[in-house]
Amino acid sequence: MISSDDATQSAAAFRAAYASFLGAVPGRVLLTGHSHQAWPDVAAAAMQRAFDDAARFIDDKWAEAVFPLMERVGRRVLSRLSLPESDPIVFGRSTHELVFRLLSALPVDAHVVTTTSEFHSLDRQLKRLQEDGLRVTWVPGAPREGVAERLLAAIVPGVKLVALSAVFFEDAFIVPRLPEIVARAHEVGALALVDAYHAFNVTPIDLGTLTDHLFVTAGGYKYAAWGEGACFLRAPREQTLRPRYTGWFADFAALDGPRTQAIGYGAGGARYAGATFDPVALYRADAVLEHWDRFSLDVPALRAKSVLQTSRLVSKLDRAGVEIASARDPDRRAGFVALRVDGAQEVAARLRRDGVFVDARADMLRLGPAPYVSDDELDRGVRAVIHAVRG
Repeated sequence: MISSDDATQSAAAFRAAYASFLGAVPGRVLLTGHSHQAWPDVAAAAMQRAFDDAARFIDDKWAEAVFPLMERVGRRVLSRLSLPESDPIVFGRSTHELVFRLLSALPVDAHVVTTTSEFHSLDRQLKRLQEDGLRVTWVPGAPREGVAERLLAAIVPGVKLVALSAVFFEDAFIVPRLPEIVARAHEVGALALVDAYHAFNVTPIDLGTLTDHLFVTAGGYKYAAWGEGACFLRAPREQTLRPRYTGWFADFAALDGPRTQAIGYGAGGARYAGATFDPVALYRADAVLEHWDRFSLDVPALRAKSVLQTSRLVSKLDRAGVEIASARDPDRRAGFVALRVDGAQEVAARLRRDGVFVDARADMLRLGPAPYVSDDELDRGVRAVIHAVRG
């Protein structure tokens, strides 16, 4: 049994690990855990290590430091997704970059099934490819009730790819029956792509057992607290897709051989790699993953903390009569709480001027707690939100 004194000391030690972000502007309430989580201070030392390795190894930094670090980060990422640590995985600057490589491996007139509630990058990219012949079935994301049934009905023979989020970015809705959707894609011979960005490191997701045809993408900008530039694509083990959008890192080992007309691809996830990239983000990722482990914060522990915080927000907002767009049921609500607010952008800007950091998407005001946010800060933040919404 952990005593209250021990719990207090542990919480204080954890907040102390974020001294730079939490102390940069005293008094701020950071309800942006769903968007840009604060970085723990170990991230600064990690960026210094990236510089030191470059100074020490010059061009040899890739083999001596970066590739071993990438393998270590990859294993930890897969573990936090409850996937085998030996699965193929590749890193990129953004999920858009990685997903577009996957899309470039499909026929130009391939049939893709997705929802109208996907993040802007996928939504925009599919619409642009649709102009050039890609066939897209847009399954309505609203109402949330029945979205899984609509997806299952849309996955018919001839579909090449099913692309959907595990958690919708607008309101933190956890998409139900994900294993069935993946299984249905497998049944008709389609690949499945799960955007796990709003689930990774905050909400465990059940991907089912049919992972041989499953791609998973996410990144560290949100709940993982790595900052920008470190995203990943987990790929099936046995696959022979040939992305058109391909760079020399996709067959790194061939660099020293004679140039030929034949285009080869490296093993595992390497076939979805691009070209030379800035590895500093991976140094941050490695250090922050170690930070989570040091405080015994695996995904179930982070989920438990998140549910307590979002439930606290929901309870106070409900009592104030504010319209909550997110699910009341924690089993269907991921890492933030969304409110439906007229003029949400202006409300978010006004709150930010008052030191309460939230964000807005269309008419949704989004409040994202994080493990370093205290109950007092949550309460101060939600009081300010209620006042701003009523105003």
